[in-house]
Amino acid sequence: MDNLNYQQICEEVVTLARHVGLWLCSERQSLTSVKMKAKGVHDYVTQFDKESEKTIVAKLKELVPEAGFIAEEDTERGLEDQYNWIVDPLDGTTNFIHGLPPTAISIALKEYDEIVVGVVYEIWRDECFYAYKDGKAYLNGYPIHVSHCSKLDASLLATGFPYSDFSILDPFMRYMRWSMQHTHGLRRLGSAATDLAYVACGRCDGYFEYGMKPYDVAAGAFIIQQAGGQVSDFSGGNNWLFGGEIIASGPDLFPEFQQSVKHFLIDNPE
Repeated sequence: MDNLNYQQICEEVVTLARHVGLWLCSERQSLTSVKMKAKGVHDYVTQFDKESEKTIVAKLKELVPEAGFIAEEDTERGLEDQYNWIVDPLDGTTNFIHGLPPTAISIALKEYDEIVVGVVYEIWRDECFYAYKDGKAYLNGYPIHVSHCSKLDASLLATGFPYSDFSILDPFMRYMRWSMQHTHGLRRLGSAATDLAYVACGRCDGYFEYGMKPYDVAAGAFIIQQAGGQVSDFSGGNNWLFGGEIIASGPDLFPEFQQSVKHFLIDNPE
């Protein structure tokens, strides 16, 4: 296949995400307990996760027919060497069940080992964050940039609470306590994709979380990078997509932020 037009692909994905997001909002009122089930401890899936993913996957297969998929609900399986879509059809399902924002659709395209397109659509605020390789990051057509905050004591951080993986819960809680005392505050919104998008546009200065899957972070982290930010695993390495842990912020804050996360969650002082 000829080289992809990343901008064109991104625009098509934005249109798709908006279409599915509007459908989700309109159908939310019909959600009942019969239409949802637990995948694991405190981990739920609704019929809308599955139907959303089917619609998204079908369209993405038209856009890049030879691409494989990493999709949360396993509508389509199988990885390919060159192109793979990474899809979360409903990030923030628990929020969605309770009618509480934010809830987002997250779609990324990976070419070999590099993300080249990322789209996060927060369905309740009708906000679409997106970026493509060699381009800027945007929110509803307007360029966005990470914040210029350079000190943790002036920062607002976002995180997510563990709901099934409690392996480092104690050091995580110690870092949260420290953060409450040494930052402007912590926010837990319930949608990792939205957290990352908010870092990309400067609403939050930094984000950290563990127990993550590729479809939670792929699109949002790429948008942050295209918005001038930095992303890493807790140790400062590049294993944030498949390594299950991620931190992200603007470049001015990143050194201090990353070292503080490493100190509490990797070095693990008592």
